[in-house]
Amino acid sequence: MKKYLNSLIQGNIDRTREKAIDISFGASPSYTREASFGLGAICTALYRVDRNDTLPQPSDVVACLNGSLNGFFVFFARGNTLFPDNRSRINYHIDIYRKRLNFWGITSEASANNEKSIYDRRCLSARLSYVYRLSHSLYTGVNINANYTDAINMSRPEYLLGERKNIYVTGVGLSLEIDNRDNLLNPTSGIHLSYTAMAYPKFLGSAPSFFNSHTLIGNYYLKLWRGSVLAFDLYSKLTSAKAPWTMREMVASDGIRMRGYYMGSYIDNSQIALQSELRQHIWGRFGMTAWIGGATVFSSLRDFKYKEIRPQWLPNGGLGLRFEFKHNVNVRIDYGIGRHTSGFIFAIGEAF
Repeated sequence: MKKYLNSLIQGNIDRTREKAIDISFGASPSYTREASFGLGAICTALYRVDRNDTLPQPSDVVACLNGSLNGFFVFFARGNTLFPDNRSRINYHIDIYRKRLNFWGITSEASANNEKSIYDRRCLSARLSYVYRLSHSLYTGVNINANYTDAINMSRPEYLLGERKNIYVTGVGLSLEIDNRDNLLNPTSGIHLSYTAMAYPKFLGSAPSFFNSHTLIGNYYLKLWRGSVLAFDLYSKLTSAKAPWTMREMVASDGIRMRGYYMGSYIDNSQIALQSELRQHIWGRFGMTAWIGGATVFSSLRDFKYKEIRPQWLPNGGLGLRFEFKHNVNVRIDYGIGRHTSGFIFAIGEAF
């Protein structure tokens, strides 16, 4: 017990040059709008592939297990393995969940007009990328994305518009990045620009046809005064019209953007989101944040041409509390507010 308490009290100190792996874990009650009350357990670890390397930031892995009273179950693991001299890295993200969710349909028009229904969404997904540094701040990468999702106990199956309830897909793609952030987990300065193109062949899954996606992410971090960081985030993902309903964009599906909205309350092929967040260190390992932003989902870029179907912009803002559970790894509790909605988010790591 003494060893465990010391790991919590001094958990924000980087000890990866002293240990092969520096690990911490904890458990706490949890609450989200979708899951209600539950219990969560987290594990974070930092390590170095070569402890003699001069690379300033260590590799990381975060795992979380959460269960709730309404049958909500989530397990995820994500991390970054950085190789010596920061020449290359491997990024990965694994999700397994079962969620009892409200459901309004699979298009922005349907989700705006349909009555609320309910279903159980089960998902197993894995994303893996190998990123190689071409020059000081220029990187290229190879990406693999596998996803299996099904819907059971649907009260309104007609909301799927004839699509299958269970679909699995596998996609491959390439990425190009400009990245000079001071660290990956909790940046305080620098720029990160990335473009990823993914292709999902029909023969690598059960989707009815080939589809693709294009993702653009832009982040900028600026130190203002002592202990303060102003962060900006731009996210745009355009998915082809033939994408199955399981691969469409859902507002608030990742706990990163549009915090406080209900997962799946707005859904369509593509999404554009913007947010700006002020992060302020308060005392010791505690900090606070305030953010403002918005997003829109739509079928295609052509929708913006016509006033009668032009996508609506959804506002978002909120406040958050931060605790540095591990070196540069924050536990965050955010309370987000949107159009006719609000809610709490409990997560590991900064939103962006």
